[in-house]
Amino acid sequence: MAEHQIAYFLRELHGAADPARRAAAAKGLGRTGRPEHAAVLVRAAGDPEPAVRAAAAAGLARLAGGEGSPRVRGAAAEALPALLADGDPQVRRRTSLAALRLGLDGPRITDVFARLLTDPDRHVRINALTALHATGVPGDAAAVAGLLGDPDPIVRGLARALLYRFADDPAVAAQVLRTAREGEGAARVEAMAMVPARRTGALLDCLLTGLRDPSARVRTAVAARLASVESATARDALAAALDDEPDPHTAAVLLRGAARRGDPRAAAAALRWLTDPVAGPAAAHALGRLDPPTAAERLRSALDDGTLPAPVRAAAAVAVAEGGGWDAVWLLLPLLDEEEPALRTGALDALGVLVERGLRLWERHTVAWALTAHLESGQDTWPTRNALRGLGQALPGLRRLADRAPGGQVRAAALSLLDTDGDTAPQDLRRFVTGLDDPDEAVRYQAATALHAWMEATGELPPDSGPAHEHLARLATTDTSPRTRHAATEALTTLTALTTVTIRETPPCG
Repeated sequence: MAEHQIAYFLRELHGAADPARRAAAAKGLGRTGRPEHAAVLVRAAGDPEPAVRAAAAAGLARLAGGEGSPRVRGAAAEALPALLADGDPQVRRRTSLAALRLGLDGPRITDVFARLLTDPDRHVRINALTALHATGVPGDAAAVAGLLGDPDPIVRGLARALLYRFADDPAVAAQVLRTAREGEGAARVEAMAMVPARRTGALLDCLLTGLRDPSARVRTAVAARLASVESATARDALAAALDDEPDPHTAAVLLRGAARRGDPRAAAAALRWLTDPVAGPAAAHALGRLDPPTAAERLRSALDDGTLPAPVRAAAAVAVAEGGGWDAVWLLLPLLDEEEPALRTGALDALGVLVERGLRLWERHTVAWALTAHLESGQDTWPTRNALRGLGQALPGLRRLADRAPGGQVRAAALSLLDTDGDTAPQDLRRFVTGLDDPDEAVRYQAATALHAWMEATGELPPDSGPAHEHLARLATTDTSPRTRHAATEALTTLTALTTVTIRETPPCG
C-alpha cells in the first residue's frame, strides 16, 4: 500500500498542474517516503509556487525521522537555507519550523536565522530566536537587542532570555549597554532594566538626557533608575523634569522619588497633580512626606472632596495619618462608611498607621469599637484586621466575634488577633483548639497557625493538648486545603515534640 502511495505522490509532484495537489504530494511523501526521496523534495523546494516550496520544507522535516535521518538532514541542510530567505512569508515560516524540528546547526544556518530576527512575520522571528537558543549562539546581538521593543510579547521574552543567557559575552553586554543608552522606546526601557544597578554610573549621562526623551515610557524608566542615584546633579535634573513633566505615570514615579529624597522642590508639582487619577496618589504621599505649609490643609480638604478619585482620597487619608495631627482619628473614622471600597481601604490603612504609632488614651476605645464594628459588618475583612493589630482595647469584641460571628472570614480574622502571650492567653488558646474543628477553612487555618506560633514561642503544651492532637492529626491528613494541611502538620510536629519532652521530664510517682 505504501509503495502505491509513494508512486502516486511522485507522479503528482512531477506532473500535477494544480499547485495544491503538488503541495499535498510533497507533504504525503514526507509522511510515507524513504530517505532516497529527500532529493525529490529538495527539487520541489525550487517549485515556482510558494505553497509547494513550504510543503517541501515540511516534508523534509517529516522524512528525517527513522533510520534515514542523517541522509535527509544532509539534504535539508543544503536546501533549507535558501528557503529561509524566500520572499514568501509562509515559506519562511514553514521552513524555519522545519529547520527547528531537524535541529540544523552550523555557521550557515545560524547566520540565516540571525538575519531572520528582523523578519516582518512574528512566527519567523519566534522560530529564529528559538533556533538560536537551541544552537547555543547569540546571533546578531544588535538585532536581538532591537527585539526588546518588539510589539509581540513572546518575541520580547525570547529576546530578553537570549541576551540574559549570553550576558557574559562582551559583545552582547556592550550591545545591551548601547541599547540602554541610545535605543528607542520600549527597547531602551527593557535594556535599561537589564543593566545591573552597579553599572548605573555608566548610564548616568544618557539617563539625565533621557528625562527629556520623547517617549513617556523611557522617561518613566529613567526616572525610576535615577531615583536611587545619590548625586546633586541627578537630584537637580529630577526636580527640573518634574516641573515640566506632562505624563501622569512619569510624574507619579518622579513624585515618589522626590518623597523618598525629601526634596521640597516637589511640593508645587504635587499640589498640581493631586487631582489626577494616576499621579494623584503619589502626589498625596509626597505632600504628606514633604509637609509644605499648605499640605495639611490641602490633604484634609481632599478627604471630603467627592470629586476626587477614590485612590487619591485614600492616599490622602494615609498621608493625614502619617502627619499625626490631633484630629486625624476624627477625620478618618467617618470614611469607614463610604461606599467606595478603595476609599474605605485607604482609611483602614491610615487608622492602622495611627494604631501602630500609638493612639492617644482617649482615642483607643473609640477606634477599637469602630474597627470591631466594621469587622463585624463583613466589609473589608482583612484590611480591618490589619488595622486592629496591636490594639488591646479591641480584644473583648474580637473574642465575641471569634465565638459567634456568622461569617467564617470574620471569625478567622478575629481569631488571628487574639492574645497568645498575655494574661488572657489560656482562654484564647482554648478558642484556637475549638477553631481547629470549625466548618470554615479560613478559621481552621488561622487556628492551626496561631496554636503553632504559641507553642513555638512558649515551649509549652496547650491546656487541651489531647483534643488539639486529635484535631491536628485529622487536619494534617484529610483537610481539603493544602495550606491548612501544612499548618496543621507543623503544629502537630511541635505538639508531638513538646509532649515527648514533657513525658521525659515528668518524675515517676512515689
